[in-house]
Amino acid sequence: MNVLLVAAVVALIHGSYATLLIKGPTKPVLEGESVTLECLYSDSEANISQVHFEKFDEYMQKWLPVRERFWCINPKPVMQSDHLTLTLPHPGRFNEGSYRCVSNTENVTEQERSSEPLTFKVYYMGELLLTRAGFTSYLGVSTELKVRLGDEVVLKCSAGSSEEPTYYWSKDGDDWILPSSTLTLRKMTAADEGQYTCVAEHPSVETLSKKRTIGITVLPEDARWYESSDGQLILMISAAAVALLVFLLSMSVFLCRRAKQAKTSKGPIDDRSQKKPIYKTSVESLPSTCADKQPLV
Repeated sequence: MNVLLVAAVVALIHGSYATLLIKGPTKPVLEGESVTLECLYSDSEANISQVHFEKFDEYMQKWLPVRERFWCINPKPVMQSDHLTLTLPHPGRFNEGSYRCVSNTENVTEQERSSEPLTFKVYYMGELLLTRAGFTSYLGVSTELKVRLGDEVVLKCSAGSSEEPTYYWSKDGDDWILPSSTLTLRKMTAADEGQYTCVAEHPSVETLSKKRTIGITVLPEDARWYESSDGQLILMISAAAVALLVFLLSMSVFLCRRAKQAKTSKGPIDDRSQKKPIYKTSVESLPSTCADKQPLV
């Protein structure tokens, strides 16, 4: 009997506190899509004005309040009559993580003053980058590639993503698919000409994918070396190197001439500037009441 009475009292005490809840996205969040978080009590009559949002900081390993001063990262929460909302209009990877609602009410347990955490992840995929083996990635690859007969072409596509994408290559007009991020074509022939497409697909979000197409042209045997993409790249680099060399030589000649002009512009030393004895009877003597005839030096 006493046990039942104690259980009833405990249930009554816990039942007097409204439960704090947090609502948010229930499906994958794509980068740029609007996200709204909501804090509310299970009892609509509870005071929501003492509630604020907190976000778990992975670097500091602790919960931090979402304040208005972090407007550039998290917009200001909006207070309604019975709930508190936080809208992220363009969420990015820095917005993902765990959020919770916390009450400022004292004399309650940690479980009663905070809601269960809500965690969501932002899925994203950057632009697809196409590079060629043996060349710096900063140059990139144009949409048209001209190669000579017998050349080897190695292309690699990559994309920054929240999860490692799945890559595959295909060629227009052919039914083969290469499940790899790297396409290798050895000893190019005229039959290898065509449009090649690389596709990157997100493993968790089917609608999140990127693709890049490149056209490859095989030049005839009598084509000049500078007609290929490699030859044009060599010409471009050579022209830049020559322009830089001419600039350095011009600056060297200019500085040398300026130094020579500065050296020849200095005239002879003025003898009048040299120190010499000044006598009382000389033209350069100074008025004096002293009868001393010794040099004034």
